Amino acid sequence: MKVLIAAAVAVTGFVLLSGCATMSEDQCLVGDWGGQGWRDGAAGHQVSRLDDHAKACAKYGVAPNMSAYLASREDGLRTYCTWESGFRQGRQGNSYGGVCSPAEERDFLPAYEDGRRIHAVEQAVASAESALNSAISRIDDREDKLEAKQRELRQEGLTDEERQRIRDRIREVRGEIQDARRDARRAEEELRYAEIEARAVVSAIGGRYGVW
Repeated sequence: MKVLIAAAVAVTGFVLLSGCATMSEDQCLVGDWGGQGWRDGAAGHQVSRLDDHAKACAKYGVAPNMSAYLASREDGLRTYCTWESGFRQGRQGNSYGGVCSPAEERDFLPAYEDGRRIHAVEQAVASAESALNSAISRIDDREDKLEAKQRELRQEGLTDEERQRIRDRIREVRGEIQDARRDARRAEEELRYAEIEARAVVSAIGGRYGVW
């Protein structure tokens, strides 16, 4: 049993490692650790990202050049730890891993939080719009089905049992239309509130980050 468990763990670990590899075989063999460090710094990755690269490249017999990676990562971080980047990262909904220095965070974090506020209200508007569009689509679909069933009911040669079955389905479809219209009204209300909140947040933040 212990052997089976160990084997299962080993296989699971291999699958996870293969599925989450941070560098490809070609990238590992090229060995551009300075470039990789800069890219990771510019993306705001934590220094533990190097451990992930080491694991990804170990199966190709490649070890990272730590000094080149770390030096270039610092250069990349200087492009990341700015208020412009902070606002952009926040608005894109990206997480922040605490990679900037306290001095840099004085500019980065307020802009990041403003970006997160914009992201949140934009997501709320998008979610409400999606719910409304979904409800409208359901209404259109059920109304088409209702018309089809009503045409079917007008056909000649139907038995009483068939007519009753069609009438029952017509009642069901009418109920589905009512439900969809209720969902649409609720989505319209949520969209209205979301748009009001979005306008308030945008107005409060103003043009301090330029055109966006």
